[in-house]
Amino acid sequence: MLSTLSSVKLRLAIGEFDVQYDTLLTNALTALSARFDKDTNRTLTRTANSLHEFRGDDTEIVPTCVPIEAVSKFELKASETEGWVQQNSVEFVLRNGCVISLADRLGSWRQQGRITYTGGFVMPGTTPGAGQTALPSDLEQAAIEQVVYWFQNRDKLGLLRHWPHQGIYQQFANLDLLPSVAATLKKYERWAI
Repeated sequence: MLSTLSSVKLRLAIGEFDVQYDTLLTNALTALSARFDKDTNRTLTRTANSLHEFRGDDTEIVPTCVPIEAVSKFELKASETEGWVQQNSVEFVLRNGCVISLADRLGSWRQQGRITYTGGFVMPGTTPGAGQTALPSDLEQAAIEQVVYWFQNRDKLGLLRHWPHQGIYQQFANLDLLPSVAATLKKYERWAI
């Protein structure tokens, strides 16, 4: 999850021992984490032994789970009968923790390449180890603010307007994501060509 339950409860001023909304808030954080992955076109959570496939003649590989910590294996597949064949002594450069530049192509455009690697951000509540990257604080804060907004307005979801008899006319904003959250996600969007 992109934040801890305790951080969200603190922002909402819900007591640490008040567990009434714990399941609801945890589910909201989990759903929002998947939404952030979709909107940024990447996997934010640190994942070990992640697989990424690419064309055999590609020399610039942009995996979905970045920043990349380590690449453990390169493989090439020419046919389903033969399957994946490990490629040894592959020369590559890791650029900015996001792009793997190969010195030579692994194969032709008819073949499929695959890497096994570890990458992504260490989520809040876990201490990053050597070579690991913690989730940027602006992403965590965006997740907290979005969950808080959803929680505080959950009874109004789907309503466009409300005008009770002899009451005040209310028009509700149709916000999918808060503008500040959308702007933060834009900074972490993964582009693939």
